[in-house]
Amino acid sequence: MSNSIVPVHLVVKSMRDNGYKNTAYAVAELIDNSIQHGSNDVHLLCLEDDVQIGNHKTVSRIKEIAILDNGNGMNEEVLQKSLQFGNGTNLDKQSQTGIGKFGMGLPSSSISQAVRVDVWSWQGDATKPLHTYIDVNEIISGELTDVPEPKFKEIPDKWKTIIKEFGKSGTFVLWTKLDRCLWRTGKTIIDHSEYLVGRMYRYFINSQKVKITASVFKASNLKKPQHTKVLLANDPLYLMPNTSISETLVKQGLQDPMFTKWGGEDGYEKKYTISFQGESHDVFVRYSIATEASRKGRNPGSLPHGRQAGGNIGVSILRAGRELDLDTSWTIYDPRERWWGVEVEFPASLDEVFGVTNNKQFANNFKELGGINFKTFLDEREQSISEFKAELLEDDDLKALLVEIAVDIKNQLGRIRETIKQQASRLEKGDPAVRYVDIDDEAEKHATNVTVSRKEQGLVSQSDLEAEQKSDEEKLQEIVAELVEGEVPDATNFAKTIISTSTLYQFVESSFESQAFFSVSPVGGKIIIKLNTSHPAYDQFVEVLNDDIDKEISKADLEKRLLAAKDGMKLLLMAWARFEDEQPDGRLKSNVRNARIDWGRMASAFMIIED
Repeated sequence: MSNSIVPVHLVVKSMRDNGYKNTAYAVAELIDNSIQHGSNDVHLLCLEDDVQIGNHKTVSRIKEIAILDNGNGMNEEVLQKSLQFGNGTNLDKQSQTGIGKFGMGLPSSSISQAVRVDVWSWQGDATKPLHTYIDVNEIISGELTDVPEPKFKEIPDKWKTIIKEFGKSGTFVLWTKLDRCLWRTGKTIIDHSEYLVGRMYRYFINSQKVKITASVFKASNLKKPQHTKVLLANDPLYLMPNTSISETLVKQGLQDPMFTKWGGEDGYEKKYTISFQGESHDVFVRYSIATEASRKGRNPGSLPHGRQAGGNIGVSILRAGRELDLDTSWTIYDPRERWWGVEVEFPASLDEVFGVTNNKQFANNFKELGGINFKTFLDEREQSISEFKAELLEDDDLKALLVEIAVDIKNQLGRIRETIKQQASRLEKGDPAVRYVDIDDEAEKHATNVTVSRKEQGLVSQSDLEAEQKSDEEKLQEIVAELVEGEVPDATNFAKTIISTSTLYQFVESSFESQAFFSVSPVGGKIIIKLNTSHPAYDQFVEVLNDDIDKEISKADLEKRLLAAKDGMKLLLMAWARFEDEQPDGRLKSNVRNARIDWGRMASAFMIIED
């Protein structure tokens, strides 16, 4: 009988749920290792194979994922350490100057996606690589208790067919037995990786310090890739030229880059010096704001450049030039947040101060400050900023060292937001035909952002997975059929409009013979919510809040509508309360109560909006 304090098989299972948001983040960890070990040419390689679904349909599915680099390679000792949890080569303070640190990246990211990871590395002769591996099943069974001693072993023939050239030194990491990969095809993995990896390593890519190429190969044709893409930088400040949005900007007749430096050429970057552990460390904060040209036209937020900016909302946290997180705790609920950019860059020596997690995805101390409305917070505590900072110092809370930076960012964002409002006002006055519509459909856009975030965390629905397998035409026909069934006028054109929008949710009014207030239909990659116009709740709650309210409506009529809507909401809640109360005690009542709690939990995720 084992007397281990912590059973190995339980530890490994727990480590598989180690916080990597999705496959793209896990891939990024391997690219970290490649860059840290001197590589300037990294390849993401996806191998697909055909699988049969049902009796007739054959589809391609991802089978193996690999990373190849031309870095310095690893000797026997370093290679063995690289697959040991918490035993990397950058654990001592003197080595913690780059993007690596914790000694968890390679094994932790790998088992978050695959059962087995094999690593080959060579220094001087690519024909004689050293090899070792770990396999989750072998660890759980007790067959594998230590990382095997590296030995010379050839890379599998199929991969030697795919890879045309090997550097004189380098490393090849291979994930097999993929069982936790969020996406099913290589192209989907690459598309998501370009957006994320391009943002994480934008400075490395833009300065040409590293080239990252992604390719998809089919098992039936290893010599020619099905798809290849050189990943471009994705700059959330939109100050870099030649990024992943540049071609789109040119097509739209817009300038590249589409933002300008907030504060002018000399004032957009602010430097803060932090004293920590007897040394001084510099932190840089940079600001940008959209040009008015990029905000011209009807609803620029729905145009390609606006949609991409909508995916880059937040404060970019850079550690040693590599982005940890796009932190949304600093944002407010307003689609216009897409029109500004802020990045905070700090050295790896301040990891403890910023609260960097071991998977290098968050800076928790800084994130906590982002969630504070300092005016309200300090008024409630009857404190000044200096008193709050002194209290943190007294408790040895390292956030005290970041308070000044956080307050400055909050103040700057207040000024930037006011400028963005002024921009909109000038644009609207200059072109009477332009109605300011960035805030139209706020709820649908907010729900879409929440849903995208949940997907990145691995919370993927069955309809999400099914949508990936369908062509645009198939999706269109599904939505058309749903609208036709609901007797929605001009169903085809309406469906085309739904497909073209970036939002994932669409409300439709329909009269159907049911006592249900609404129906939910996940079709064509969208979620169609049909409101039953025959249901009494529609008149009492929805109709009174119709968006097309006449601007000349009287104050009395407006108050009447709002009160009716308030009553309608209360009646809906009371109807649920009675429904729950009428259930007989036992399993059914418990299920209804649990459904309320689960829906409330989801509602909380969708409705968290900062003032």
